[in-house]
Amino acid sequence: MLVWNGVVVMSLDFLFRPRSIAVIGASRTAGSVGSILFQNLLVSGFNGPVYPVHPTASHIGSVAAYPSVSAITGDVDLAVIVVPSRHVLQAARSCGEKGVKALIVISAGFGELQGEGKRREAELLTIVRHYGMRMVGPNCLGIINTDPNVALNATFAPTWPPRGQVAFSSQSGALGVAIIDKATELGIGISQFVSVGNKADITGNDLLEYWENASDTQVVLLYLESFGDSKRFSDISRRMSPNKPIVAVKSGRTAAGARAATSHTGSLAGAERAVEALVQHTGMIRVDTVEELFDTAMLLANQPLPGGARIGIVTNAGGPGILATDACVSQGLEVPTLSAATQSALASLLPPEASVTNPVDMIAVAGPDTIAACLRLVLQDPNIDAAIALYVPPGLADTERVAKNIVQVSDEFESKPVLSCFMGAHGVPEALRSLKLGHVPSYAFPEAGARALARVVRYARFREEVKSPIARPDRASSIDAPRAAAAFEATPAGEWLSPDAVAVVLKAYGIHQAPTMTAHTASQAAQYANQLGFPVVCKALAQNLVHKTDERGVMLGLRSTADVEAVVDDFSARFGSRLTGVSIQQMVHSDIEVLVGTTVDPEVGTMVVLGLGGILVELLNDVVVRLHPLTEWDVAEMPKNLRGAKLFSGYRGSPPGDMEALSDVLRRINQLVADQPLCGELDLNPIKVLPPGKGVVVVDARIRRHTGKSAPLDG
Repeated sequence: MLVWNGVVVMSLDFLFRPRSIAVIGASRTAGSVGSILFQNLLVSGFNGPVYPVHPTASHIGSVAAYPSVSAITGDVDLAVIVVPSRHVLQAARSCGEKGVKALIVISAGFGELQGEGKRREAELLTIVRHYGMRMVGPNCLGIINTDPNVALNATFAPTWPPRGQVAFSSQSGALGVAIIDKATELGIGISQFVSVGNKADITGNDLLEYWENASDTQVVLLYLESFGDSKRFSDISRRMSPNKPIVAVKSGRTAAGARAATSHTGSLAGAERAVEALVQHTGMIRVDTVEELFDTAMLLANQPLPGGARIGIVTNAGGPGILATDACVSQGLEVPTLSAATQSALASLLPPEASVTNPVDMIAVAGPDTIAACLRLVLQDPNIDAAIALYVPPGLADTERVAKNIVQVSDEFESKPVLSCFMGAHGVPEALRSLKLGHVPSYAFPEAGARALARVVRYARFREEVKSPIARPDRASSIDAPRAAAAFEATPAGEWLSPDAVAVVLKAYGIHQAPTMTAHTASQAAQYANQLGFPVVCKALAQNLVHKTDERGVMLGLRSTADVEAVVDDFSARFGSRLTGVSIQQMVHSDIEVLVGTTVDPEVGTMVVLGLGGILVELLNDVVVRLHPLTEWDVAEMPKNLRGAKLFSGYRGSPPGDMEALSDVLRRINQLVADQPLCGELDLNPIKVLPPGKGVVVVDARIRRHTGKSAPLDG
């Protein structure tokens, strides 16, 4: 329930389960939107009165029409508005006065345009909220609810999809038409479909909340152009995903609007990585294309979730079996060798020329019963979590019977999914019909099936990962959050903290920084170097000096006071009035350097970044990004997901790293972000990872106070 200016806004049930509908703009003109939509409501068999509203017509399609919504004698729960944009505001106002509970505004000419369109949409929303109505649109295709107790088709799409447990929301109306057609073709049953249009009132997040509690919806598909209120999206999705998978096409992977970055962390954690972090955090299954959306939906809607990533492959042709194996392995799945008992049983069924390891190549002579027996044996193997059945019809093979046998075997295994791939022409259409009826997803080529299966395996793993607790430092009592907060508060909004303030923050959170002193003259720098002990590192502190190495602002391995004084003199000559000081730091040696950082993305929130660090961090671009707050699972998995993860266990004679200490830093940064809302960006690069038991040392750190600005939210 939503309350706006003291008015209680109605439940979405009045959209999906209205008792009566008015179509404002119903038309006699064949082929017009108003005509098609009105006829769709009648043909779908909506279980309630449908009132056509037309200013002059007495009847529309043999149904008595009304000159206005106020002239309708009965109550109206839902009004569908299909009139020119200049008449929509008055129609909406009349609906509010009538007591209509919900609107679907099909009409375009609103926020998708500039100037007058945006102003008109704002006024429309004001009317809707004033009367406590809910609205889909404007500029949308409409909604569908296939529940036979409702039978609602308030769209102008030409197809009525089959009933099922998959809900779909699309920001594109044109794509929505194609989606409904494709779902029907593939036999994917739809519970509800919504084209949200401009999302002036009801957004994708509203729909997710509704579907989270809808007993007739078990899978949700989304076509997204934006997340709207990404914090709300994140909260709903992470709560919902463990019970109901969300599969989404998120457009805009290659958007050119990259934000200017002022740190290593900011440049590495771009917009696309922010989306990926949100996807990982919520458990949403992201796909690249609408075709892959349906490939994944077919599997989720029809088969159980796999218990692991070990795939058995059964085929009557060697080539497709090799393709399937390569596709599975490239997607991170395993194709393990079958147990000796399984291989022995398979060998007793198959000719000597067959292969009984995995993939199982039954060769072309295998008949329907042999194929079923082999598939059953593979699924019974304890080393197998799911199976792919590949079939190329030879000659006059009984392909339909092969398909029915696969369906029968699939029904015997409630916890192991079965996918199929029928390649060829002879008998395949009949086989696909049998597979569709038997709820066994079938793919034209093995690569598509492997991609879908890999995504579902990752989703099944997420359902376990989401139970992991929030990562917190073991010794939280050693944290001095008020002291760190004072350092942030003393810094102007949007500015970088001074080196001394950075040191205060890191010390307050128990993060070890290499001993460092700030000098302002050459002689003072030499004195500090003596105190710290040689060798030392000398770093320039200058205005607008972001990447010190690029401007030769870092000198390593200085072994005498004379060396230090010469470097400070050189900095003074080159940086001039920009130079505000010189950092003298004890030299730390390690073969492993990492970056740990945080940055605030305006769309998805605070992200934590771990990567291989040092001066090559952007060049290597080897980073893992997660949304805050990190869980213990995140802390354990982030280092493993780096391409250079082998460095941590010792590589080519180099010592391994202290991974317990690195994990502790991630936990402490996680706590810092939770405690300090003024932390806008943090960049620890490099962190030297010492051998086990020796800890980690931060040798360069930058922290910026948040600007205090936030992005506007749209639901």
